[in-house]
Amino acid sequence: MRFCRVRSVAEAVDELSRWGTEGRILAGGTDVMPQYLRGEQPPAALIDISGIDGLQGVSEVGGVTSIGTLVTLRRLATASLVAMRHPALAQAAAAVGAWQTQTVATLGGNICSAAATADTLPALLVADAQLMLVSKSGRRRIGLEEFLEGPGATALRPTELLRAIEAEPLGERSAEGYVKVGHRSAMDLAVVGLALRLSVTPTGVVNDARIAVCGGTRPPHRVPSAEAAVVGTQLVDGRLDCTDAGAELASAAAPERARAAEYRRRVLPRLLSRLAERCVAGISGVGS
Repeated sequence: MRFCRVRSVAEAVDELSRWGTEGRILAGGTDVMPQYLRGEQPPAALIDISGIDGLQGVSEVGGVTSIGTLVTLRRLATASLVAMRHPALAQAAAAVGAWQTQTVATLGGNICSAAATADTLPALLVADAQLMLVSKSGRRRIGLEEFLEGPGATALRPTELLRAIEAEPLGERSAEGYVKVGHRSAMDLAVVGLALRLSVTPTGVVNDARIAVCGGTRPPHRVPSAEAAVVGTQLVDGRLDCTDAGAELASAAAPERARAAEYRRRVLPRLLSRLAERCVAGISGVGS
């Protein structure tokens, strides 16, 4: 196996173009190295992009938040800009493993691994995340949900590098959050994870709702039927009735692996109600 350490995006895409399907990007290595050591995915070349400084920033660009592919989960969990503009992402990043894992694991790696249990992906989905891909042929922009083709499968071409992630920040009278349930603790993989973003008018009517889930056999995804059940709902005494939306979430739970799916069907409505209560409490100046 060839080990290629690159220092620029141009060098990275050159190596990707050279190796094609035989090459594998190495960033934090929390997924790639265990797979390699187990012999699951032995590439002909590992292309180490960890030394590219330009891929490690978090900034505001044209009203959106731009996050470099090498930004670690620990930084996402602790950065004030992320906590203010994307609290669900900060909460999701903090829920991934222990701090040792968060210190080296990267957002780009979490996205490209496309695990069904990936905590950060629901939080990015409710922020309408767009991915900036680059290759020797040029640049390409793709929405995260379109990018996720299946558990472990993405629309990333062998010669492309995920360079940055752009996410829509919270607006006025909006709040969001992420919550997960594992087998034993927050360090577990999510049996089910749920992200919610709510926007409410000054009179207390929900005018936008974004709901995304992870866990099960599908890749993380939004649930439009549950979102539609929330939009137009009037807050009553500062509370939001999520009964219909919870039922939609339950019915959308993956049918495979019957025991786990049944658990998700039971727990999702409760998680939604809890998260909605937290979000409503975080939105000030709305009617009751």
